[in-house]
Amino acid sequence: MLLSFIGSGNVATVLAKRFYKNGFTIHEVYSRTEANAVELCNLVNAKPINNIEQLSKNADVYIICVSDKALVEISPHINFNNKLIIHTAGSVSIDVLKTSNEYGVLYPVQSLRKVMSDETPIPFLIDGNNETTIQKIEALALAISNKTARGNDEARVKLHVACVFACNFTNFMYLQSANFCKAEHLDFSLIQSLIEETANRLQHYHPSEVFTGPAVRGDMATVNKHLSLLEKYPSQHELYKMISENIIKLKAASGK
Repeated sequence: MLLSFIGSGNVATVLAKRFYKNGFTIHEVYSRTEANAVELCNLVNAKPINNIEQLSKNADVYIICVSDKALVEISPHINFNNKLIIHTAGSVSIDVLKTSNEYGVLYPVQSLRKVMSDETPIPFLIDGNNETTIQKIEALALAISNKTARGNDEARVKLHVACVFACNFTNFMYLQSANFCKAEHLDFSLIQSLIEETANRLQHYHPSEVFTGPAVRGDMATVNKHLSLLEKYPSQHELYKMISENIIKLKAASGK
């Protein structure tokens, strides 16, 4: 099966490399920046393209891995009626591709980086304009993943919201911890094992069962001591107070 990729960034690189490793032929890679297309093509033995109008119609599947804005701009140029067209965006409707006969979504539920390990799991949420298309996309996903699920536009954007909470917002809290450690001359790397252990526990327990710390214990003396320490850091003080209050409310609502 011949696959062509539109885009050469993190998502395109990870997916192209994995499909190539699993026996697929990567036919062409399009990027507005020729050097980026060449870089990815060298990894997957493909032909670089930097003019979207020169993209050949010989591939079986076209996978669009670009920003949401670029996806809307570029999709009208990829209208190959008898070919499967797929985008990978979390918050863009499947209908952006509806000018084609066969189209769908292959949304990777993972933070993808060019340098990530080939062994990192990538679950996919998939959709298509009909059942036959969904089955084709599902087969593609299962070639490089052991976990897939079906979901329409509404489900996908809701999952995207959940991902922002679980990944971006969590990382923002890691940043608060790192900044506090730096300001107070503490070694942030000492916290790494704590972060990893908490994440590992979520493989076996619901997040509501993984809370630790003074707020969930109702230890207001320690909470107030921490708030006192954070008074010279207004942003962290506000976050600590707000989140602690929410954890306390959560505990009270659970009756435990």
